[in-house]
Amino acid sequence: MTQKNNLVKNASFLMLAAIISKVIGLLYKSPLSSIIGSLGMGYTSLAQNAYMILLMISSFSIPQAVSKLVSEKIAMHEYRNAQKIFRGSLIYAVVVGGVVALFCLFGAGIIIPRNQKDAILALQILSPTIFLSGILGVFRGYFQAYRNMLPTSVSQILEQIFNAAVSLLAAWGFIKVFSDGSANSVAKWGAAGSTVGTGAGVFTALLFMLMVYGVNYGSIQKRVRRDRRHREESYREIFRVIILVVSPIILSAFVYNVNAYINGYLFSEILGRRGGDAAQIGILYAEYATYFMTIINIPLTLSSTAPTSMIPEVSALYATGDMRAVRECIDETVQLSMTVSVPCAVGLAVLAQPIVFFLYGNSTGLAANLLILGSFTILLNGMSNISNGVLQAIGKPRIPVITAAIALVVDIIVVVTLLLTTDLGVYALLIAMIVYSVVVCVLNDFAMKKYLRYRNPWIEGYLKPILASVPMGIVAGCICYGLNIFIKSNFICLLFSIPVAAVVYLFSYLIISKPSEEELRRMPGGSYLIRLARRSPFWNK
Repeated sequence: MTQKNNLVKNASFLMLAAIISKVIGLLYKSPLSSIIGSLGMGYTSLAQNAYMILLMISSFSIPQAVSKLVSEKIAMHEYRNAQKIFRGSLIYAVVVGGVVALFCLFGAGIIIPRNQKDAILALQILSPTIFLSGILGVFRGYFQAYRNMLPTSVSQILEQIFNAAVSLLAAWGFIKVFSDGSANSVAKWGAAGSTVGTGAGVFTALLFMLMVYGVNYGSIQKRVRRDRRHREESYREIFRVIILVVSPIILSAFVYNVNAYINGYLFSEILGRRGGDAAQIGILYAEYATYFMTIINIPLTLSSTAPTSMIPEVSALYATGDMRAVRECIDETVQLSMTVSVPCAVGLAVLAQPIVFFLYGNSTGLAANLLILGSFTILLNGMSNISNGVLQAIGKPRIPVITAAIALVVDIIVVVTLLLTTDLGVYALLIAMIVYSVVVCVLNDFAMKKYLRYRNPWIEGYLKPILASVPMGIVAGCICYGLNIFIKSNFICLLFSIPVAAVVYLFSYLIISKPSEEELRRMPGGSYLIRLARRSPFWNK
């Protein structure tokens, strides 16, 4: 029971931080697009995609790897070795992050499409951020291993606040100081300025984590000094373990996420060779990569917080051989993730147009169509995030790598075929995204059945949240589009429809799922949900 409560409490911290961070990220993109224009947003997306690939190589999965390794040592009360893994991980992050940061600075022109060269400067400005991100990731993973998600959560919020504020100020400042006033120049310097905020956010988050570590340093050292019973591992052994564990996880994350960069590169290159205008290609890509993906990444991030908090739990349980508890922990994670992800997917599909036009007034409407068609990928990505996390946690990191590699090959074939033989444009990227997610989910599910004899809780985890979301979607659509007949304000229509839809979902979930008080308590905001449920005639007490 305590294990389950810890899992949900930690997931709740991460979910709350993810919601706040992504909402901030979503809101600042609107004024940013007004400052630098759609072309500038396209350059920003290309630079960010390339940056994410380099970040994955250097440090993207460092928190997961450190969390896994340190949590295993803590489960065995090997605090001295846990601390050595922490220090060894810092050295790894500094060396690898430094090398990749230098490549980003001097080799940016290699990884940006030839017809989008104005995005190179934006990528070069991100090079110091790559170095700092690795160090930040080690600190986050360290505290996650101790089942303390609060420092990570607070640092994520601080990171996004400073990212948003500095991005807007730097984009405006760069345009004023360096731009000659032409559309291309504004887009180039605006995109470059916007990436300054990413570095400012990471630097602020790192300062906060250093402060948290300093506050806890005394108690950490006390545990280390008391650990006299276990053999102290050498740094040679530590680095061997780090490389063996970190490398497959990073490779998995790289292969799993490189499709976004590859798809963007192929989109620009193939359409350019077919005679497409470079500026128009950049604007179309902004509709997909900046507007559509920024919105859909909010629930995608929420669905990934539960697996993040699950990894140290599953690693510790698996290390002690408690397979039944491992399967129960995975079930809890699936139900928690889908209870949040399903209504988000339905809500975004129903309210796609008012959401897009409220946030991005300069959108052509293409992003809204993409959102309607692609919102259900939230569920697919949630499933794949959980299965990837489980396989990594039980010491099978190669399987997600192989799975992602197979899915990547299929993704590239789909993108190239559709872009060369059809006029689907960015819809080809959406189709490839869906195909990729389906392949990953199916292959990972086979692996989980093989090694854990695990079966997905299809009814409790998926079907019941979907059924509860149907009346929610109907009510949200009726209120929003009904009000829009009389009130021509997307903000007001959304302001009224979203809270009512959330209440309808809660009551529908109570009727359909009939959760016990214990099950409600394990959800994010469980105590508040119980108070609401007790006032409802629909709850089966």
